[in-house]
Amino acid sequence: TPRAKPGEPVVYRCGIRGCVPLILLGLVGTITPEMLGYSTFVAHDTYGYKMQQYFANISGDIVELPGGMMSFAAGLEHRVESGFDSPDALINSGNTTGNARTATEGQYSLNEAYLELAVPLLKDVFMAETLELSLATRYSDYSNFGSTTNNKIGFKWKPIESLLIRGNWSEGFRAPSIAELYQGVSDSFPQVADPCNDAIFPQLDADAQARCIAQGVPGDDNDPNTVFAGGYDQGNPQIRVSVGGNVDLTPETSESSTLGFVWSPTQNFDVSLDWWKIDLENAITSFGAGFILDQCIIEDVTSFCDLYTRSPGGPIDDLLSVNVNLGKQTVEGYDMTLNYRVELGDYGKLSFNWDTTYMANNESDYNADGVIDADDGGSIVGLYFDRSNNWEYRSNLMTTWTMGDIGATWSTRFYSGQTEDCSDMVYYGWGELCSDEANEENYMGATTYHDLSFFYSTPWK
Repeated sequence: TPRAKPGEPVVYRCGIRGCVPLILLGLVGTITPEMLGYSTFVAHDTYGYKMQQYFANISGDIVELPGGMMSFAAGLEHRVESGFDSPDALINSGNTTGNARTATEGQYSLNEAYLELAVPLLKDVFMAETLELSLATRYSDYSNFGSTTNNKIGFKWKPIESLLIRGNWSEGFRAPSIAELYQGVSDSFPQVADPCNDAIFPQLDADAQARCIAQGVPGDDNDPNTVFAGGYDQGNPQIRVSVGGNVDLTPETSESSTLGFVWSPTQNFDVSLDWWKIDLENAITSFGAGFILDQCIIEDVTSFCDLYTRSPGGPIDDLLSVNVNLGKQTVEGYDMTLNYRVELGDYGKLSFNWDTTYMANNESDYNADGVIDADDGGSIVGLYFDRSNNWEYRSNLMTTWTMGDIGATWSTRFYSGQTEDCSDMVYYGWGELCSDEANEENYMGATTYHDLSFFYSTPWK
C-alpha cells in the first residue's frame, strides 16, 4: 500500500513480515534485485532410477547330430526396478508461473527362466549344405503384471553353397518401463485447433456438430438475422495438456514373423531380401492433443472423448495426453541389402553397399474395438504426424573407393515423400502454405541427402 505525505516519495509496503512488494507498472529500474529475489525461487527437482539384477547362466553341448553338436543355453534371472520423480514442492503444488508437475514413484520385480537350443539337423548332404533349427522359450513372472511364457522357433537352410534361406517366428512380451508407468504428470500448452471452435464447427457434418453440442459447446441459434453457426470463440490457440506416465498401462504382447534369403553367387557380390511382419497387442503409444480431439469429434471414437473435459461454454479445460494401450497394431515390410565389390587394378578398389526398407503396412486399432478396419483410418504409411515420420521407402547407398593410404566415401540417404494434415494452417489463415489447401493437406516431396568424405592414412599412424 503506498503511503506518503504530500511532497514525499511513495513507499510501498505489504502486510507480511519480510515481504518485498513487486512493482510491475513502474518505470525502468523500478524492479530491484530484492524484488526479484523475493518473487522467484530456485527449483529443487530430483529424479531417480534404480535396477538390481541377479542372474545365473549355463551353456554347452548336449549330443552330436548329423549336422553337428546340439547345444543349449539356460538361465535364471531376478530383477527389481524402481524410480521416482520428485519436483520442487512449489512446482508440485502448482503455485508458480511455470508448468505444474506431480510427484510420483513406483517399482516392480521380475523372476525369469529361459532355455535355448541350437539344433543342427543336416550338413554337407544333397540339397542341405546346412539345415539348422533354433528353439527358445522364456517364462517371466512380474509382481504387477502376472506371468507369461513366450516362445521362438527359427531355421537356416542352405540348399546350395551360394543360397541361404532363413525364417523366424517368435512371441514377444514388453512390460511398460518405469518412466512410462511412474513419470510425473506435468502441464504442457501446445497450439491446437479445437474442431468445436466457431471457425471449424460450421464445416463439420451434423453428427460431429451434435457431439460438440453434447459436450456443452453452443449450437447454431437458428436466427436468420445473425451469422452465428455454432461453436465457441477459442481465442487462445494454446490449450492445457497433461503429459507424463500412466500407472494403468498394461504390457505389450506381439507375434513376429520373418522370411528371407541371402544369395552370394560370387565373392564380390551378395544380396539379401527379408519380409517381416509384427502384430502388436496393447501397443503402448501416445497421441497429440489435436489427434485426440479429431478422433472424438470427427471420427466418433468415444474412448478418446474420455481424455479431456470442457469448461462451461465449450473451451477445453484439461486434456490428458499420456501413454495409452492401443487395441492392436500391425506393421509389415521388406528389407533389402546389396553388396558389390570390384577391383580397379592400379586405381584401387570400389565397393557399393545399398540398404533399402519398404514399409508395406502400418495400421492400428484406434477405436479399441479389437479389429483393425476402415473405421481406424487405414494404414498410416506415407503420412506425417507431429514429430512422427512414416516413410514408405528409406534407402541408403554407400560408395567407397580406396587406393593404398587414401580413399573417399560418398553416401546418399533417400526418404520418400509424405503427406501431412494441414487443417491447423488453414484455421490460422496460412492455408496458402499447404500444397492442397482445398483438402487441407500438404505434400512434402522425397528428399535425398549426400555426404562426401575423404580420408588419408598418415605414415605416423
